[in-house]
Amino acid sequence: MDRIIIRGGRRLAGRVPISGAKNAALTLLPCALLTAEPLTLENLPRLADVDSFGHLLNGLGVSTTVAGSRPDAFGRAMTLHAETLTSTVAPYDIVRKMRASILVLGPLVARGGEATVSLPGGCAIGNRPIDLHLKALEALGAEIEIAAGYVKAIAPKGGLVGGRIVFPLVSVGATENALMAAVLAKGETVIDNAAREPEITDLCRCLVAMGAEIDGIGTERLIIQGKSALHGASYEVMPDRIEAGSYACAAGITGGDLELVGARMADMEAIASGLADAGLAIVQTQDGVRVVADGRLSALTLSTAPFPGFPTDMQAQFMAMLALADGASVLTETIFENRYMHVPELLRMGADIKVHGRTAVVRGVERLVGAPVMATDLRASMSLILAGLAAEGETVVSRIYHLDRGYERLEEKLSAVGADIERTSEG
Repeated sequence: MDRIIIRGGRRLAGRVPISGAKNAALTLLPCALLTAEPLTLENLPRLADVDSFGHLLNGLGVSTTVAGSRPDAFGRAMTLHAETLTSTVAPYDIVRKMRASILVLGPLVARGGEATVSLPGGCAIGNRPIDLHLKALEALGAEIEIAAGYVKAIAPKGGLVGGRIVFPLVSVGATENALMAAVLAKGETVIDNAAREPEITDLCRCLVAMGAEIDGIGTERLIIQGKSALHGASYEVMPDRIEAGSYACAAGITGGDLELVGARMADMEAIASGLADAGLAIVQTQDGVRVVADGRLSALTLSTAPFPGFPTDMQAQFMAMLALADGASVLTETIFENRYMHVPELLRMGADIKVHGRTAVVRGVERLVGAPVMATDLRASMSLILAGLAAEGETVVSRIYHLDRGYERLEEKLSAVGADIERTSEG
């Protein structure tokens, strides 16, 4: 099993290429199930989760072809072709590794008439039930059964029928599943209280490129006119706002100056606002976004929220950065109830953090000290990398398979801007 070793205390400066968004890629990939024609996705990040999703689609009858690219290039182009669906069953052994697997449910029942999907796994950061996904499909006429760890959805004879979906609370995944089902449903579907994350907008734009008709893109009300079929398309995955925010925190915690090449300020306004409040200079450039830290960081009060609020996927990285800020920061996690598993590891490095329910109080310290630490989930693993970049001495981060699910060639990107970081095998 691999681990990452960091010798901290080096200021980072230079240009970091931002990869295609993991959270967008994982909702664009199942779009291939909606058409018998090829779908080509460009700027697809090289990540373990993307590979796992590709294997899942292969089992459903989707052929995947990756275009040749230079070994040093980030991202890749993949063509997916689901001419015939050979299966409508997503098995446990793949789905258990990745929660996003549930996103094949809507496309399969929309095009194939039925879908059987294992209840999902992924990061252990709290209870994330799929009831909203199932209620959305029921609103389009599907019958739902849950038995033996699987959910089965069956479309009525003649296929799904447009309907009105009102989410009682905002759910990114349920919005995505509802959208992909609705584009092939007969008639009009209205989705109220839809998630507005940039990745939802990216999904809508890809579906439109495939021939879907969607009004209200970027708003909380989406209106879809169903089509009898969609066609193929080529589409470029949006840049990863969470990766960009993570490297922005790397600039902050090391007193650095990084240009995040390809990042879009419009996708990360809440993140940028938090960085600015912490004392960083952040500006849009011709090639991306530049983040400059000059002096000690300021304490913050932050609460996670659905877009356009501060993203839960950035909470751990900000916590690591604020461990070296002046004063006490207060972070409140409103999305997931178990997303402070990185705190004990940061404490091992000298951070001063106290958790009270969903709130964490982070009192800035003068220095962090390198230590052996263990990653517990994807974003928590990045918080430990950030702490290690600023810590005195050597930090060893184990269980980095979490990291490989969401950060493309991280040690290579960090080394290029001055970090002393390497990947080694524990075996």
